[in-house]
Amino acid sequence: MPPAADTTAAKLKNFLKKFTVLRGAPRELWIIYAAYILENLAYKVGAATVLTLWLSSDLGFGDKSAGAMVATWSAVMTLITVFIGPLTDALGVRWTFLLGFAVCLVARIVMTLTADRWVVLPCGLYLQAVGIALMIPVMAAAMKKYSNTAQRSVAFSLYYALMNLGFAAGDWIFDTVRSPRTGLGEHGHWTLPLLGTDLSTYRVLILFSVVFTIPGMLLTWFCLRDGVEVTDAGVTITPREKIVAANPLAALATTVRDTAVKTGKIFASLWREKSFYKFLAFMTLVVCVRMIFYHLSFTFPKYGLRELGDGAPIAKISSMVNSILIVVLVPITGVLTQKIAAYRMVIVGSFVSALSVFFLAVPAEWFKPLADGWLGNLICHQWLGVTGAVNPLYIAIFLFVALLSVGEALWSPRLYEYAAAIAPKGQEASYMALSLLPYFLAKFFVGGSSGWLLANFCPETGARNPQMMWLIIGGMALVTPLGAILFRKYIQVHEAGR
Repeated sequence: MPPAADTTAAKLKNFLKKFTVLRGAPRELWIIYAAYILENLAYKVGAATVLTLWLSSDLGFGDKSAGAMVATWSAVMTLITVFIGPLTDALGVRWTFLLGFAVCLVARIVMTLTADRWVVLPCGLYLQAVGIALMIPVMAAAMKKYSNTAQRSVAFSLYYALMNLGFAAGDWIFDTVRSPRTGLGEHGHWTLPLLGTDLSTYRVLILFSVVFTIPGMLLTWFCLRDGVEVTDAGVTITPREKIVAANPLAALATTVRDTAVKTGKIFASLWREKSFYKFLAFMTLVVCVRMIFYHLSFTFPKYGLRELGDGAPIAKISSMVNSILIVVLVPITGVLTQKIAAYRMVIVGSFVSALSVFFLAVPAEWFKPLADGWLGNLICHQWLGVTGAVNPLYIAIFLFVALLSVGEALWSPRLYEYAAAIAPKGQEASYMALSLLPYFLAKFFVGGSSGWLLANFCPETGARNPQMMWLIIGGMALVTPLGAILFRKYIQVHEAGR
């Protein structure tokens, strides 16, 4: 074998060996992966994309009020996530998971069975936010707890890939159920057997989230052992009798109180550090480009249906494409850009993501030559299953999502690497938790502005100017790269090795 071929074979062998390192991982890691896929399916089908449509169609909210509802829901979920750490420490991974699954199951059942606002909002919509928030931080904690040092990098990479795999599968179900050819249509109905309850298309999608929640909960209950932890020395199992002792509530309250006091002291000390202000400025700038993804969940579904028509495969052409591209692009860009400073990658990547929005800010007719050619045939006829002449807007949306995904693959994985570089040694966790606070405020802004933008530029009836809506969104997203360049001397820090 020639030397070059021998070197290539050795590199391929070493690359594949990185993934076989997980062979020695405990069963808990694989159970978490399976439960994570199921929960992401449930979240995508019954929450992420459907909520604004369900709020308007089933509960009768207008664009502005539906946007405000989803903004509050998302912000509550983010805020609870920030402060859920003490509960996880007190209960452990298994019991926190079970609590999260149980809360989500109850909330999703309520959302399926009733459209009574006074019942479904507090006991369904907002209760689900609590359940999802319980599981977000514990997922990451489980990756660390169930893998050793050699396995950890691959474990987290697979975790990220499976998250997007679950999202992509959820998008496929979302469009299939809504399709007039393969499902109920946009405003169809289905009678739930035995109970005789008449469900709308959107409540059927929420029912799917109930179905996906149950096996995840059963897997956790019957297969996930309590007190399992992996170290470089091996697997250890430490029973948690103290938690389930005679007075578990008292033990939980003590742990939460002590952790809250400690957290308060750390939080107070952060405001005395110059690096913390750099960190907040940096994360606040990043929020501007992150808002594109919030608009993809809050604003895009109604925009897509109003511009493309009921039953249009809006999830497959948008978030599903994004999820698939991210799974493919992140490992590649990670290898190709690992020697480039994270700050520079955030600037470049966020600039690419912000520019992607402008594909929707120009007249769709500009893309008619592409719609009538091989690209339109490939995307609409082969991939989406759309028949007849291709609406040029499908091409604009595809190009928007494709470029958005390229930008995301460049900046998103490097974001927290740079945030960690800002944080003083020993305070990385505190900085990471507080990094969610700008997102908490941004979700209120996006939810409110989403409803306003739809009502003014893309209403259900009347004159529309959706290009202006996306021009405004794109302009706000450009604040991230331009701000990062303008304030570089104030917020950039030295990154070790670069």
